Amino acid sequence: MRLTGAEIVAEMLIREGVPYAIGIGGHGNLPLLDAFRQRRDRIRVIMPRHEQAAVHMADGYYRVKGQPLAVFTSIGAGASNTAIGLATAYVDSIPLLLLIGETHTYMRGVGVLQEIERQRWSDLPRMLEPAVKRSWHIDSAVQLPRAVSQAFNAMCTGRPGPTLITLPMDVQADAVEVDALNPAARRPHDRPSGDPAAIRQAADLLLQARRPVIVAGGGVILAAAEAELLALAEHLGACVVTTMQGKSAFPEQHPLYAWHMGTNATTCGNHMTVNADVILAVGVRFADKATCSYRPGQSFSIPPTRLIHVDIDPFEIGKNYPVECGIVGDAKAVLAGLVAAVREATPPRAWQNSPYTREIAEQVQAWFASNRDLREADTTPVTMGRVITEVRKVLPRDGIVLTSSGNIQAQVFQEMPFSQPRTYISAGGFSTMGWSYPAALGAKLAAPEKPVVAMVGDGDFLMTFQEVATAVQYNIPVVAVVLNNVGWQAIRDLQKIAFADDADYATMFEQNGQPITPHIANAAAAFGAYAVRISRPDEVGPALREALAANRPAVVEVMVDTRFGTSGGLAPGWWDVPIPEYYRDRYEAYLQARREERV
Repeated sequence: MRLTGAEIVAEMLIREGVPYAIGIGGHGNLPLLDAFRQRRDRIRVIMPRHEQAAVHMADGYYRVKGQPLAVFTSIGAGASNTAIGLATAYVDSIPLLLLIGETHTYMRGVGVLQEIERQRWSDLPRMLEPAVKRSWHIDSAVQLPRAVSQAFNAMCTGRPGPTLITLPMDVQADAVEVDALNPAARRPHDRPSGDPAAIRQAADLLLQARRPVIVAGGGVILAAAEAELLALAEHLGACVVTTMQGKSAFPEQHPLYAWHMGTNATTCGNHMTVNADVILAVGVRFADKATCSYRPGQSFSIPPTRLIHVDIDPFEIGKNYPVECGIVGDAKAVLAGLVAAVREATPPRAWQNSPYTREIAEQVQAWFASNRDLREADTTPVTMGRVITEVRKVLPRDGIVLTSSGNIQAQVFQEMPFSQPRTYISAGGFSTMGWSYPAALGAKLAAPEKPVVAMVGDGDFLMTFQEVATAVQYNIPVVAVVLNNVGWQAIRDLQKIAFADDADYATMFEQNGQPITPHIANAAAAFGAYAVRISRPDEVGPALREALAANRPAVVEVMVDTRFGTSGGLAPGWWDVPIPEYYRDRYEAYLQARREERV
């Protein structure tokens, strides 16, 4: 075949089964855009309003579908706009392919429009390299079949992550002879199953444990290992807790489930992990928020708790806690091996009425009793906890909820139960604001038959608010529930906790000392979306039902309580927030008082 570089890329994406290419055209990618035009019956272009949102859309699509998409940009500013989205995907191990236009190979170094070249010719891709798993610098169209195959191989095997290919403008237009394109023949199709001896050792440790806890992280979701996790927990009678990225990997109303451990997590989860004698951690990074900044006895007591750590990335094993047994492998394959090993060694345990199971139930009940006031408050403006309660009542079990960063993310994590995998989706380790709404558009493209709701604060939503226009253009019927607290409420609350009651500064949207906010619902309506603003608890359920029934892009703006104490959820764990010495005693006393209230 004789194809241009752009046509090679388009054909390779089609053969990889990529249904959407998300991006914005420019002078730096005109041949690629034309190649997509000629194949528009086989791959569809979605055009967002900002390149950051393009990456977030591909990110959200993968988290629901488990299938990577391609993102394309022009040269220069358009390419650099992807940095936040790439970093979010990289930290959370989400695969996608980024294709960026670049300087003509024969013009590098002259300073063409949008070239960065003062230190190295055509140097912009270097700023993106820390946020991708691997990158390819292309000089000729003949390199593209191998590069695209390797990019999909790299992004989808081992620890997943985004990849980057540069497309110089002349390379996109140059035609070359290429052989048959068969990318599936250029990657492995197995799952690393872990060392058999290590799996037997881990099984023995779990069988000997009197207080076993399984910590399920994002690796369980990425590997689709939910069935194996459930089988292992039920055979052993082991308690299960999840990280933020692992939430929904285990049915959250199961008697063995103790919710989450960490700073903005739950007292029940922290209690079970602190008092475990053996912990099996699967696909877990042990990041600071999940560990209460590694303070002993807050989320974990490792040692003396013995740790079995399973991860596809050997770098993570032993990084933050010493291990009794480390297993490098795919979560699904290793968990299947553990299930087989414990079944061979012993029959299922009668855990249903055991003292350990009753302890889990008591701890979970105590946690939900402690936040009942936030969830059931009948005040106006409505509390975020009550909004979460009402949204859960309306959404079906397969409804998908996305959150980004801030108080609403923490409170949904703590209080909203999910029973099906990949129905709770949140930006994790990069804690990216502006992620949830465009990611929800991608999630809806991945699961058009399911209701998709982005639960966001007003500051978060306004960072990518322009994508309402994208939703309307392509009729992507996502509902944004915007909890408007007129500011950066999570940071304001942290200022009050860490510094002083009157220490909040430069965190609220004010003019002359008075709150100021756009009427977000009216602005969304101007884009063509269904929109309504509410503030009472009894309005939340009906407003969401109407928004879902509209079957078009919708925004439900909820004016919520901003008073400290009801403006967010509980923080049962410690977090290392560096503050001046003269505030430290107050901060520690506050955290201790909160812990004592919740025990």
